[in-house]
Amino acid sequence: MLLIERGRKPQKGFWSLPGGAVQAGEKLEDAIRREVLEETGLRVKPREVVEVFERITPDAQGKPEYHYVLVDYLCKVDGGTLQAGDDASRVVWVKRSELGSYRMTEGSLEVIEKVFRQKTRAPR
Repeated sequence: MLLIERGRKPQKGFWSLPGGAVQAGEKLEDAIRREVLEETGLRVKPREVVEVFERITPDAQGKPEYHYVLVDYLCKVDGGTLQAGDDASRVVWVKRSELGSYRMTEGSLEVIEKVFRQKTRAPR
């Protein structure tokens, strides 16, 4: 699984799946290709939606500071060179058995496990 370490607030120092904001007028799949390239140096083809969920991060007073709607896609790598960029401080390929040693953002591990479960049930 491809993980990035977040280099900026919010979630700085936590590991997650690559991604970011959709720009006004940008199609979701174009945003995925752009964000993954910016953060990891890899070109990808989005294949299918795995999960959609919200993340609301409160400030010190408990009021919502950040509100994200996250759409996680399964992608196929189509080229490029693996290297951290944009707001990622590090980028790594991680084996499933090693995922527990990473400090992950809320919900990331659940999405990753869902991908592995779907992959093992898929017809061959």
